[in-house]
Amino acid sequence: MVRWRSGTVTTVRRRWAGAVELDVELPDGARMRALAYPALVGEPEPGDRVLLNAGALLMGLGTGGYALVVALPDRLPADPPQARDNRDAGHLVKARYTPLQPILLGVDEEASPHHARLAAAESVDGMPVVTADLHSALPAILAGVHADAPRARVAYLLTDGGALPAWFSRTLAGLAGHLAGTVTVGQAFGGDLEATTLHSGLLAARHVLDADLAIVAQGPGNLGTGTRWGFSGVAVGEAVNAVATLGGRPVGSLRVSDADPRPRHRGVSHHSLTAYGRVALAPADLVVPDRLEAPLAAAVAAALAPLTGRHRIVTVPTDGLDAALRASPVGLSTMGRGLDADHAYFLAAAAAGRYAAGLLG
Repeated sequence: MVRWRSGTVTTVRRRWAGAVELDVELPDGARMRALAYPALVGEPEPGDRVLLNAGALLMGLGTGGYALVVALPDRLPADPPQARDNRDAGHLVKARYTPLQPILLGVDEEASPHHARLAAAESVDGMPVVTADLHSALPAILAGVHADAPRARVAYLLTDGGALPAWFSRTLAGLAGHLAGTVTVGQAFGGDLEATTLHSGLLAARHVLDADLAIVAQGPGNLGTGTRWGFSGVAVGEAVNAVATLGGRPVGSLRVSDADPRPRHRGVSHHSLTAYGRVALAPADLVVPDRLEAPLAAAVAAALAPLTGRHRIVTVPTDGLDAALRASPVGLSTMGRGLDADHAYFLAAAAAGRYAAGLLG
């Protein structure tokens, strides 16, 4: 349940697209680092009283390293300028039936200027779509795409397995100008376009953003329980099915590591093996980077062998990908490990991007 705290803003710290970081002092003199989404709660200023949801911070959850601002109770924001009492400005409700549910204009709903185009759309016309488990793969996949196809228009579809507000991601803010746009799907929100489902989001990426290629991954803060089925990345397999249903080309980015201390994530993570091996019913191209260290390469090959009945395992050259990763416009980090600490993880994601770029012809 919610662990409530009330305090006063003492400092407005850094900000990025859609988010602002604060220092908040509690009545007992303790301080908390907090995060506010101005589009939901308004612009906090020093001296404002804030109501906080502090549970994730108090529990020490990795990605949830902030208390979250629920309201500025003494200075509520005005209604948004586009607010209506009808559906003309949109009626797509996300984070539904929570106290901070936003009402948005869906790219495919009747009031959208894109409604007619999407109502008629049935296919993404063979568009390559890279599917990945973790949000941290996004910049690495993009680096691999742009290493060989620097002009390719790449759309990102943020699914709702992790952070629901796209604004939480500093990575996504740092990639502004390097993506054709972000589509937030399902319960996720805050992208350039809002879509009801992954299927309508893929169609919007192709027919509204004019993407050549798309990347599908959850937001930051994935959930895992250490069980075969209890992890949010299981949706990767469902994404493969959606891409295939819409006439796209699914490309699987594998979660590969020889640095993760947990045995279930070494070699090929059990997340990838379950998602692609048990959930994905349509075939995908699963990408393995060449030149992995011999023990890791052997472990990867053994783990993927049972998947060859459905999927195609492709080995991709990695020449130049290290340089592309190091030139990323945003820092690379997964589970607290940077590029050099978990090189194989980022190399595998970049190889998937390179392979997808090669499908563009």
